[in-house]
Amino acid sequence: MDYNKIVSVSGLSGLFEMLSSKADGAVLKSLEDNTTKFVSSRQHNFSHLESIEVYTTKENTNLAEVFEAMKKSEIKIPDDKATSKDLKAYFEKVFPGLDHDRVYTSDMKKMVKWLSILTKNKVEISVKSEEEKESANEVKNKPAHTDTHVKDMKPQQKNPRKIESRGVK
Repeated sequence: MDYNKIVSVSGLSGLFEMLSSKADGAVLKSLEDNTTKFVSSRQHNFSHLESIEVYTTKENTNLAEVFEAMKKSEIKIPDDKATSKDLKAYFEKVFPGLDHDRVYTSDMKKMVKWLSILTKNKVEISVKSEEEKESANEVKNKPAHTDTHVKDMKPQQKNPRKIESRGVK
């Protein structure tokens, strides 16, 4: 299962694997109970986990980096029903740069719950390196036509249509 196919859906708890998408929604498979269902994009918003960022005291960081720090830590991960005091203490030790003024306790609970779901389903969490981010931005920002000019282009039709004037000369 790929990390880039995992989504969170507003109004629904848990995480989902996006099997296919359509203009009016997506077919999703729940990672908790393996049920498959169609979810309308008119009623719900989809957020790919790889696009979610977390507020820090410096620059925002990707959610995958927080997950990696949580996995590498030797401190026991608290239960998702833990008190806000326990969650704040845990995240201060594991990820000290977290901005506790803008990251709420409910967000921390989601991160703990999502990590447990991902590890239970053996999803490999991939963190994009700086080089991959830069190369993706270069491709995105590169203009489509760089070598050709409009005046150098040839007509696309072999025999362009001739316009004849009738009447007044």
